[in-house]
Amino acid sequence: MIFIENEGVTNPHLNLALEEYIVRNFSFDHDYLLFYINEPSIIIGRNQNTLEEINHEYVEEHNIKVVRRVSGGGAVYHDFGNLNFSFITDHDIKSLNNFKKVTAPVVKVLNSMGVPAEMKGRNDVVANDKKISGNAQFSTGKRMVSHGTLLLDSDLSEVANSLQVKMSKIESKGHKSVRSRVANISEFMEEKIDIETFRSKILNGLYEERDDFETYRLTDEEWEGVHKLKEEKYDTWEWNYGSSPKFNIQRERRFPAGTLDLRLFVEKGHIQNFKVFGDFFGREPVEKLEELFIGARYEKSDIEDILKNVDIETYFGAIPKEDFINLVYGADEEE
Repeated sequence: MIFIENEGVTNPHLNLALEEYIVRNFSFDHDYLLFYINEPSIIIGRNQNTLEEINHEYVEEHNIKVVRRVSGGGAVYHDFGNLNFSFITDHDIKSLNNFKKVTAPVVKVLNSMGVPAEMKGRNDVVANDKKISGNAQFSTGKRMVSHGTLLLDSDLSEVANSLQVKMSKIESKGHKSVRSRVANISEFMEEKIDIETFRSKILNGLYEERDDFETYRLTDEEWEGVHKLKEEKYDTWEWNYGSSPKFNIQRERRFPAGTLDLRLFVEKGHIQNFKVFGDFFGREPVEKLEELFIGARYEKSDIEDILKNVDIETYFGAIPKEDFINLVYGADEEE
């Protein structure tokens, strides 16, 4: 495995561009590890509606950067007290959405530091049932990124201040606030350490797991490619925010695999616009599925025909097709 030095970059636009550049351009013969620390920012999941996830006025007032990532899952808050790790490997169907397998080396290192870390739920690492790390994945079909946060000493009050957390999400977890179920890793450590020391300890612990670790620094030409990707994608309003779709039907339901928020614009009985938002994880871009519905009649039989040969799980994870059809057509659901 090759550790890639990000040269101390804390700009989230550039760090996410670096991550994507590596997965799309670096040799398939190696696995890579990337660490980065971002200045205060909100990192939006690939399929989320940005304006509905953030406290826009607060974000603007406090100059918090908002950047969309290529992986699914929910929005997270980053600051200088949070260490981000990213494993870049060959696409492996056994590892896709298997967050326990992917995070096992990190959990082992945290345990060696006295932190009672364990993978729990869909994609969280917890300590004493409090979330200390959130994880997500992205696959190109050939290569994949498995990345996550490590909340060492983050300002947790900013999570609630900057994110508009949906009540349905809070209620489904049986908690009254985000703060009550998120914690810093430092709370479980006898000795307080700064983020750079923590970074070194995690890196050294991962090195001990592999004999073939080496460190790589990007060439000037590679950095040029990263900056080009940043400017053309991660700096743009179209990528980070995007326009909200016109809709006259909204259907939302929370599944074990994530929340689906459907927006449909139906005119004269035909679907003119179809958009799916949510914090789900899927292998295929959801845009491919959305396109299938444009122009179709808003009838259950037509929806069933569209999805007859479609594997819904490739887009959303373990969500039954019949449940998705009922959600699209507005069938009643059990609470």
